[in-house]
Amino acid sequence: MPRTSPRGTTQILCASTLYGAATLAAAIDSDLFAEPDRRVLLVFNNSTTPETTPALDTMPGFEPLRRHFDEVLSWNEAIRPFHPGAWSPRPDDVPLLERYLRLLWGLGDDRVELVLESIQVTPALAVAQLFTDAPVDVYADGLMSYGPTRNKLDPLVGTRVRRLLHLDLVPGLTPMLLTEFDVPAHLVPTDAFLKVMGELTASVDELPVPPDDAALLLGQYLSALNILSPAEEEDLHVRMMRGAVRRGHRSVVFKPHPTAPARYSRALETEAEKLGVDLTVLDTPVLAEVLFEKARPALVVGCFSTALFTAATFYDLPVARIGTEPLLERLTPYQNSNRVPALLADAVLPDLEDGQGEDAVPADELGGLVTAVGFSMQPKIYPSLRPAAENYLSKRFRPRTRRYFKRKRLTALGLPGGVPKRLAFLPRNATARRVVRRARALKKAVRR
Repeated sequence: MPRTSPRGTTQILCASTLYGAATLAAAIDSDLFAEPDRRVLLVFNNSTTPETTPALDTMPGFEPLRRHFDEVLSWNEAIRPFHPGAWSPRPDDVPLLERYLRLLWGLGDDRVELVLESIQVTPALAVAQLFTDAPVDVYADGLMSYGPTRNKLDPLVGTRVRRLLHLDLVPGLTPMLLTEFDVPAHLVPTDAFLKVMGELTASVDELPVPPDDAALLLGQYLSALNILSPAEEEDLHVRMMRGAVRRGHRSVVFKPHPTAPARYSRALETEAEKLGVDLTVLDTPVLAEVLFEKARPALVVGCFSTALFTAATFYDLPVARIGTEPLLERLTPYQNSNRVPALLADAVLPDLEDGQGEDAVPADELGGLVTAVGFSMQPKIYPSLRPAAENYLSKRFRPRTRRYFKRKRLTALGLPGGVPKRLAFLPRNATARRVVRRARALKKAVRR
């Protein structure tokens, strides 16, 4: 039955992943939110087919998180049959839809406070648009907060954001997300997050216990994002296993993405037989952090998963990344929001295949690098960052950092490292192209 009560405050905290819900729980335990009259967890299920994919409140490990909230509600149920990632309210319908949600969730005339993830896209953006006068806090569910806001955010939403809460995944680096609205960043204490993860881990039973020297491989299902083809992603997993074996690991645990196809596991099983490796495929949909705490793998391998950073920074585990350099080249468009997470993995973490052959980008340079890339990705949102980008590129653009930029992009923006402005006309000049073709034809004729 709808709740009726005097006017109070209802805090609606939204999450689509267990990792995000654990971050919220840690923030609550750390008193980062004022105590409301009612605290609600609103669950998003953003998977391609949410009807066949378990929501986070039904996954192993959620029960210890439930106590942090007075109630758990489903956004999918509220907007059914629409998909959360595809539906947004029409402006003329907002007053009616807000009244509908207030009735459905028993909000009455309560003041509403929102705590959202990924506010620049639906479904979080849709929630912010429906509660037009609600103050907003944003929390970071991963590495993307270190990059720029991926879309230009409506000032009617952006100016309501009070704080960005984030875990200290890359110590010393400050998130760029929402800085165009001067939103300050606040750390969620690591100790509080680890305490929550400890409670979550203790509630998960029946996990296989791998040998002490086991390597953990993290699947990300990049083909679903059209970053890799399915065949390329299978090959990436096989390369992970081969790299771990070269490091001396004879036992491997593969944690596939929850929505990845079963054939990925079969490809690894075939390779494991060839290499004589003991392979365990983890079918239980648990957080990688549960394995970090319960199994303490000897090595964690992935592409640019956030879990690589929690393993290294929070659990002090050896990690290695693979496939980031070609991935950076293929990410399109340049402003793809995965670019900064891939950059951070490539710049900070050791390469599985090259061993220790390439140095990490120095910590005191990392902030300047991310700022330059962030400006290159979203120059219209962050025009004030141009001087910082020019300064970085004029001093630090070298073979180790060149992969993070596209020459065409630098040229279009008039930044150091691009084609000089006086020569920029050449690629589009038909006469110049004809001269080059004739010169090449003459060179071939002379060789004959």
